[in-house]
Amino acid sequence: MKNLIKKMAIATIALTMFSCSDDDNNSNQPQTIADIAIAGADFSTLERALVRTNLVGTLDGTGSFTVFAPTNAAFETFFDLLGPTVTVENVDENILKAILLNHVIADEITFAEVPTAGYATTLSTLNSAANGPGISMFLQKSGTTITINGGVDSKGATTTQATADVDASNGVIHIVNRVIQIPTLVDHVIDNPEFDTLQTVVTSTGGAFGNQGAVLTALNGLTAAAPATLFAPNNAAFTAATTGTGFLTGTAVTAGNVTKVLQYHVTTAGNVRSSQLTNNQVVPMFTSPVQNVTVILGTGTVDIKDTANNLSRVFQADIQASNGVIHGVNRVLQPAL
Repeated sequence: MKNLIKKMAIATIALTMFSCSDDDNNSNQPQTIADIAIAGADFSTLERALVRTNLVGTLDGTGSFTVFAPTNAAFETFFDLLGPTVTVENVDENILKAILLNHVIADEITFAEVPTAGYATTLSTLNSAANGPGISMFLQKSGTTITINGGVDSKGATTTQATADVDASNGVIHIVNRVIQIPTLVDHVIDNPEFDTLQTVVTSTGGAFGNQGAVLTALNGLTAAAPATLFAPNNAAFTAATTGTGFLTGTAVTAGNVTKVLQYHVTTAGNVRSSQLTNNQVVPMFTSPVQNVTVILGTGTVDIKDTANNLSRVFQADIQASNGVIHGVNRVLQPAL
């Protein structure tokens, strides 16, 4: 913590020196996010990355942005993960640009405004398409710490109140301790505690749920070019399905049945956003043979009807990953077993 505060102080001094070097007429000119990144000694790698990907103009322009700014040490750790000789100068430019945009939100969010748990949309997009859906970022705040996408262990990062709210004329900067990698479907399931039971079931290698390695491999094998949609039951949904009169209890709990249940939550129709759903739409799921669900739209609600005519309500739509989209649902979908 003391080192981070010291680094922030150095960045502030550098900014002051940078400002004073201008003529008197410009000494009080507000600094943009790009100005601060260029002036800060601990952001020199970020500066080089922005220049190489032609993103300086984006963060120097009008608008209101939130930028999670990795330090030089954070970039060194990231490049080391990619390979021993990878640097900001030789890493694939398209990858670098997508990663940088994954640190930017097109809205100013101060430390105080970060929710206890919630999603924001970054400027990085699926397939890096200009009009593609924005990648989701999961933010959690506890005390003086913000955790982004699950923290270090899940390709994410953290920032503290001491290193947040660096004010700029066009937004705010929060200094982070790691480069935030673009999350996959599996990453997003891991990141959000609401999906802890789903994570346990999908990663099971034995015991009550059997070995679900094939399902996990299939999810990890999805790509931006061939994405999927996951209806993700929350923890309460799994509790209801696996206890009491739930359909996945007793002799029904076999490895094969659990596999079929998991497959019944993944659609073969690609990256289906909530705006693409229509009332009474029949959606094929990834079971063998294929079984369908039906979309039921109400006034401000989306329900998914399964083979048993149960309705599972979407409580969190459009959690966008690099290889698909997640809609959180409050009931485990029941296939024909």
